[in-house]
Amino acid sequence: MIPTVSFASVLTRFFTVRLMQQRHASQHTVSSYRDTFRLLLKFAKARTGKEPSRLNWEEMDAPLISDFLDELQELRCVTVRSRNLRLTAIRSLFRYAAFELPAHAEQIQRVLAIPCKRSTHQQIGYLVRSEVDALLAAPDQGTWPGRRDHAWLLLAVQTGLRLSELTGLTRQDVHLGAGAHVRVMGKGRKERCTPLTKQTTAVLQAWMEEPARGDAQVAFPNRGGGRLSSDGVQYLLARHVNTARVACPSLRNKRVSPHVLRHTTAMDLLQAGADTTVIAMWLGHESVETTQVYLEADLELKRRMLEKTTPAGTAPTIYRPDDALLAFLKNL
Repeated sequence: MIPTVSFASVLTRFFTVRLMQQRHASQHTVSSYRDTFRLLLKFAKARTGKEPSRLNWEEMDAPLISDFLDELQELRCVTVRSRNLRLTAIRSLFRYAAFELPAHAEQIQRVLAIPCKRSTHQQIGYLVRSEVDALLAAPDQGTWPGRRDHAWLLLAVQTGLRLSELTGLTRQDVHLGAGAHVRVMGKGRKERCTPLTKQTTAVLQAWMEEPARGDAQVAFPNRGGGRLSSDGVQYLLARHVNTARVACPSLRNKRVSPHVLRHTTAMDLLQAGADTTVIAMWLGHESVETTQVYLEADLELKRRMLEKTTPAGTAPTIYRPDDALLAFLKNL
């Protein structure tokens, strides 16, 4: 008989031992996995009627997890990519459990066999220069929040920092002397430095001279001096985009997220002639292949390449309408 195992005990060890001690996972990874299991436990509670701390490992089987993933897409309307990210976190737990709970190998393998869904590969979204200018002009720089938002928007567009890197930035990470740059800890616990333009340096210098709030550590704090949350940054960005749409109508047809600002940085570098290996290094990509999406999205680059090709030797034909009687019969 297979012994009963508490799901809470395995999940707790997964976070404290596997992620934090053995893998030294970043805070971003821990937070992402945490959110996945919070959603899964709420779903399991609604399905079984049991409190999360009382759930047994056997109850978290493949049918329950498949139903959870289906609900994410059908009721919460998450994208296929988000659904697959949740599944990745769950798979990580069950791969860990394969060593911890060999008696439950069959159940674990069934969960690991749940496939990722294939999604339509869409071109990335990014902003053109007129849209960037309208967005940077949107915050009211006569106010403290407006000056803060103008500073982080400019920094985000120029450096391509990830959302987690931007919210985690401290004053010590911003170097404004000779060789001005920002230093961040990116994905995979990889540190990188990104240079700043003279314009960005001047704006950040003025911002850093503002009276500090809280413990004076956070580069772009909220009103209480703490870190801006990811949701807070997205809310502020959406508000400024709505303001910018008045002056720049093309923004009305675009969905602008913090990651779109990152894409904008990459496209600026690409159109300035930067090699994809340089862009990958700039953005902190693990692989150069990740950067290929920017080549696919660069329509201007495709136009320049088209101009260098030899056009086919064809000429347009002239449209001649059918005889009036034949046209009458064709339309019957």
